[in-house]
Amino acid sequence: MTRPDVRTVRGAERSPVGGAPVRVPGTPPSPLFPAGRVPETYRAAEPLVARRDPVRYVPRRRAESGGRVRRFVRRYGWRAYAVPLLTVATLLALVDVAATSVTDPAAGTESSAAAPSTLVSGASPPAGQPAETPAPAVGEGLPADVPAAPVAPSYVERGAGTLTVVDGTSGVYGSGPLERFVVEVEDGIGVDGAGFAAAVETTLGDPRSWGHDGRMSVQRVGAAEAAAGAYDFRVSLVSPGSMERYCPGVGTGGYTSCRYGERAVINLARWETAVPDYAGDIPTYRLYVVNHEVGHALGNGHQACPGPGQVAPVMHQQTLGLDGCTKNAWPYP
Repeated sequence: MTRPDVRTVRGAERSPVGGAPVRVPGTPPSPLFPAGRVPETYRAAEPLVARRDPVRYVPRRRAESGGRVRRFVRRYGWRAYAVPLLTVATLLALVDVAATSVTDPAAGTESSAAAPSTLVSGASPPAGQPAETPAPAVGEGLPADVPAAPVAPSYVERGAGTLTVVDGTSGVYGSGPLERFVVEVEDGIGVDGAGFAAAVETTLGDPRSWGHDGRMSVQRVGAAEAAAGAYDFRVSLVSPGSMERYCPGVGTGGYTSCRYGERAVINLARWETAVPDYAGDIPTYRLYVVNHEVGHALGNGHQACPGPGQVAPVMHQQTLGLDGCTKNAWPYP
């Protein structure tokens, strides 16, 4: 008979005070411990019980040596150096392309520079804020020998630098696709805006102009349409001293007229005095310069003189010389 205070472990018994285990009388030997002796690791004051929340063994990750940059270089090798270099090279190339996007108009090429903003009633243009995205600029260049200005010029050398729309709307001239235009005059040049607008309107409405034989129709519109952008091109009268403001980079030298963006810019000096090859025929030259610059605004380029004694095309640069041709003011004479 076993003592009541003896604990049983797989066929062995021990004293609660830590004595050596003994065999329980009448208990067969354990298959694990045939001698009936239980190792100390199995000797407990209480029966063995499995833990309900055993601690998981989580292996510790070996810390990687070095900082983030070193790990990045170790992982990507030569690409870690190539990618930043390629990025810098690409940015430099983009800056170079942006800086060379404007070619030299004076050298016979066209410019893609932005046109100045719309100026109405004396307002100054916002710096670097063009009102529209213009087509390439076209200038007439300069003659080999620029004629000297008259001793007492009959025009203002430099106006206020701002433009005012000549208000008023005309009827439609001709037939075909409609092209609406605005007439502007620089402030402070002493020119009657209504008279200049009437001259432009009469020129473009003539059957010998760009609307010949139903090719297009034209109509002058006023300030409200200009403010709303309801027009196709402008015809602007500008003083010589303000030409570079409205034809920047074209190289007019204050002498020639130009087309810049949607604007056909007429040089006041040429409007008042014409050019030597016209020998004082100012009325005919005025017809020519309007048709020529508006021809650029409509997408027409320069043409050469076809031969000595022949009629000069209106898109020939007659301001610079006739090159043996005879003067002509009309696209379809």
